[in-house]
Amino acid sequence: MIKSSRGKAKKKVREIDRGQEFMQAFEELGRERGISPEVLFDAIEAALISAYRRNFSSAQNARVLLDRSTGEYHVYAIKTVVEEVGNDITEISLADARAISPDYELEDVLEIEVTPANFGRIAAQTAKQVVVQRIREAERGNIFDEFSSRSSDIVTGTVQRVENQNVYIDLGKTEAILPAAEQIEGEEYRYGDRIKAYILEVRKTSKGPQISVSRTHPGLLKRLFELEVPEIQEGIVEIKSVARESGMRSKIAVFSRDEEVDPVGACVGHKGLRVQAVVNELRNEKIDIVKWNADAARYIANALSPAKVVSVAVNEEEKVSRVVVPDYQLSLAIGKEGQNARLAAKLTGWRIDIRSESQAEGEELDENMDLVEVTGEEAFTAEGDV
Repeated sequence: MIKSSRGKAKKKVREIDRGQEFMQAFEELGRERGISPEVLFDAIEAALISAYRRNFSSAQNARVLLDRSTGEYHVYAIKTVVEEVGNDITEISLADARAISPDYELEDVLEIEVTPANFGRIAAQTAKQVVVQRIREAERGNIFDEFSSRSSDIVTGTVQRVENQNVYIDLGKTEAILPAAEQIEGEEYRYGDRIKAYILEVRKTSKGPQISVSRTHPGLLKRLFELEVPEIQEGIVEIKSVARESGMRSKIAVFSRDEEVDPVGACVGHKGLRVQAVVNELRNEKIDIVKWNADAARYIANALSPAKVVSVAVNEEEKVSRVVVPDYQLSLAIGKEGQNARLAAKLTGWRIDIRSESQAEGEELDENMDLVEVTGEEAFTAEGDV
């Protein structure tokens, strides 16, 4: 008898030790995956209640208590004390309740342990399933929070595969989708290629967060310059506006808060290294870097770079302008298929009507326009190897 008692005591100690080891491992796992252990405990308790009702008593009003230190669990039936029992699953008579404790009164709620003898295997299986599921949910939630806070930012990843014209990019913790409409025309994506993309949208789905990215968005160009130019990161140089026709040509307007810092030169970098890094990332997209100016006429003249401008007439109210350029500069100012003029209009937010000097001769200027003779400020165009 004494040996039997000692054996049971040792077994109980071993169970407690194993339970404590389990709970410590459980807490460490939660911390590693960024999940509060309490969240996991609560989830397991709720799952064990469901498992108990499913396997032992579907009608039972019960709760499960999971000991946070030992890992032991107990199932309790919840019953209300009544004068006459109408439902023995949810009710207990006052006489039976007082047999447990003389302090019970009518309408009191008491808990009676009903832990099934063979509940251990079911409990362990249920706990494992819940932990795996909650960890998966928490990881998805953490990924969603991380990337939703980075909306309009740049991510760097590796091309994993191309399916139905969509490119899937491995970001490490998850993957992003680069839809066909957001791909640079003519750009090829091969397995293992390392590319940068602009985060367009982060959505929650049943399969986890879905991250949509772009290679055509003007924001990508802006973020790339922010990465390459320390003066932009420090707030000395500011990108005021970006206009882009991806894969072909872009324009950015820059401004310096320090008169001693040339914003165009800062973006170009020594021997063009900074702008060249951006050009290379965008597969040799041509980039015009121009100075932003608070004076609309000067800004419009700069935006039409590399063309030289003679004069600009502006209507401030309607944001309409007429630009005069030398005859030999007309095609350059308009650009191939109107691209240079179109990008300048996007960059400035003004409607721009371009005329050569010979075309402008004899034309009467709209009375609402103010004529300004201008000389374009320093600009830079990067294309391919600088």
